Amino acid sequence: MSNFQVNLSNCDREPIHIPGQIQSHGFLIVLDRYSRVTHYSDNIYDFIPNLTNELLDCSLTDLESYIGISYQPHFLKNLIASSLDRPNFEKTNPVPVEVGGSHYLLIISRSKDLFLLEFEQATSEFDLGIQHVLGKSIAQVLSHKKIDRLLDQTAVEVKDIIEFDRVMVYQFMEDGHGVVVAESKNDDLEPWLGLHYPASDIPKQARELYKSNLTRLIANVHSIPSKISTSGFNPDPLDLSNAQLRAVSPIHIQYLKNMGVVSSFSISILCDGELWGLIACHNYTPRFIDFKSREYAKLIGQILSSALQFRTEEVDQFDKDTLKLTVAKLSKVLNGKQSVFGALSSDLDSLLKVVHSEGVLLSSANNSIRYGNTPEPPLEKVLLKWLFDNVDNDVFFHHHLAGLIPEAIGYEGVASGILFCVISREKRECLIWFRPEQIYHVNWAGNPDKPAVNEENPMLQISPRQSFEVWSQAVMGVSEQWKTEEINAANLLKQEILNAVSLQADAVKEMNDRLKEAYEEMESFSYTISHDLKNPIASIKTYAQLLIREKKLEERSQLMLQRIEDRADQMNLMINAVLDYSKVGKVKSKPVVMRMGEVIADIVSDLLIIYHEKKLTVTVDTTHDLYGDEIMLLQVFSNLIGNAVKYSQKSDPALVHVTSIMHGNDVIYSISDNGLGIAESDKDRIFELFNRMENVQDIEGSGVGLAIVKRIVEKHGGKIWVESALNKGSIFYVSLPKPFLH
Repeated sequence: MSNFQVNLSNCDREPIHIPGQIQSHGFLIVLDRYSRVTHYSDNIYDFIPNLTNELLDCSLTDLESYIGISYQPHFLKNLIASSLDRPNFEKTNPVPVEVGGSHYLLIISRSKDLFLLEFEQATSEFDLGIQHVLGKSIAQVLSHKKIDRLLDQTAVEVKDIIEFDRVMVYQFMEDGHGVVVAESKNDDLEPWLGLHYPASDIPKQARELYKSNLTRLIANVHSIPSKISTSGFNPDPLDLSNAQLRAVSPIHIQYLKNMGVVSSFSISILCDGELWGLIACHNYTPRFIDFKSREYAKLIGQILSSALQFRTEEVDQFDKDTLKLTVAKLSKVLNGKQSVFGALSSDLDSLLKVVHSEGVLLSSANNSIRYGNTPEPPLEKVLLKWLFDNVDNDVFFHHHLAGLIPEAIGYEGVASGILFCVISREKRECLIWFRPEQIYHVNWAGNPDKPAVNEENPMLQISPRQSFEVWSQAVMGVSEQWKTEEINAANLLKQEILNAVSLQADAVKEMNDRLKEAYEEMESFSYTISHDLKNPIASIKTYAQLLIREKKLEERSQLMLQRIEDRADQMNLMINAVLDYSKVGKVKSKPVVMRMGEVIADIVSDLLIIYHEKKLTVTVDTTHDLYGDEIMLLQVFSNLIGNAVKYSQKSDPALVHVTSIMHGNDVIYSISDNGLGIAESDKDRIFELFNRMENVQDIEGSGVGLAIVKRIVEKHGGKIWVESALNKGSIFYVSLPKPFLH
């Protein structure tokens, strides 16, 4: 027997599968693979008074002779051999046998390489007649479609069959604690329906055994268990996980005694292979149920398990279908819009109903949209930071937010439960659904937080409920648990968003490829056409010049030829501008450090020579050096400063000012003038090709210069914009990002 000492602090680790003893209503013999006895229970001599032989290490043949099995020779040997190729003895058990003149049911099971032979009394202490009423009881159980009525009827039917004083359906919660969800009892007993019991009452290792042994009988808590004898050649404790007679934990025995229970019987309820709960039966006098009757009772548990799973899946499926329809509705919206954020915000009511919630937050780095009952922005900010900093999963849920974030205390009525779904971590886009707290009272069978231990005899007070009086606890700050189908709905929406983003990305890529191809074709076409047009235009100008020299032509003809020459010059100017515009895309930049003070001084000096007759003042303030293509940036500033001078020459005096500042990661240049200005209606078009304002038609220009400037600035990763008022002047701004600085 194990030397493990049990107490309240370690009962969840008590090795209940190797107790080293069995219950006293039967006896045990263990054989090894060579059919030799390795263990036996000491009470075998009580069941077979005439047995005097030493059993350890005896052969199977000798064993049959010693214990007096009244069957054909080698009966046990043949019985074991017939099931060697099977994982268990379900089809064999139980085997009626006569031992020493008494009738027993033999139950055979395995423990690793050993064979456990358990001998139980062949009949119960009372006649259950369970096989006659089983069909009727199952029909009664299955007649109810609602889960609560199904459970109630199960308790009633099991009590009618086994005639125990109290029969309960006991359901395990997610944290392992249990609650009585149905009950049938004698009239003189206090009701336990709705009472909760802490997880330590049925610890984890016990719950695992309930999954493999679907019935468990404790015939009499006051009986003395029988020890198991073995030779010194078997140092390992005997694993009795599969044994029917396995002795009961002393903690559990004392627990039942504290409750006044003398006999207990349980039937496991499994759903999806997991332990959903137990049909727990209590009797206040000793009660033995034979193996066959226990098997009949197990069948009721299996029927209930199947019915419960079916009814649960039926309810879950309805909920699942409803949520999927909501996601499908949003999916259609997603596929019809370019922006995922915009698509989701266009149907906030459906977004709220993706899960069962009372509020939803759709958030990105730059924007937040709230719908329904949501927390205030201060908590929202803290919550978003915590989630993105601490949660790696794309879908995360919790039902006690104040336990995660202290700042959530006080917001329980809005955000006790959260379901977080990431859309894009890079853009910090996400969805958060909120649930309020669900205040309710839990009735415990005693205070679960105050176990009392008697220093002199700890086993007398191992249960925290010595009197089992009802202790009520108010549960606050906790929301309803998020269901699996709700988590699946959030994941499904996440997948639909990813699909929509993927489709949009593919569409954008295809469009970009087409635009790139068209852009390259346009540049090639523009360059070719512009280049090819220069020759005929040059010829037109030459012929016009030759004809002008003819003295015989009339004055009117001379004037028309002069107009042809002027238009040829204008056409040539426009062609050169188009060529310059095309070159911006073709020419590979060669960035260098540009000493902008010197560059601007040279530009201003040239302009003062050209416009020496005008009253012109050009001032230059702070200039920050730039890093970029020398020719391109020179073209930018020559154009902008030249335009400022050209379009302000009618002012008296003409004033032009150039300066720059550092702003964050940008260098911003401004070129201001007091010239003609730009009408509000023209501001959006001045950077387009061949666009000239009405008020500058008499001033020479191609209408391409600003389009070239914009293209060069954007090629350098910057931007350009203008502030202007008609007849009051303009300020052009050029911003270049810091990465282009040296």
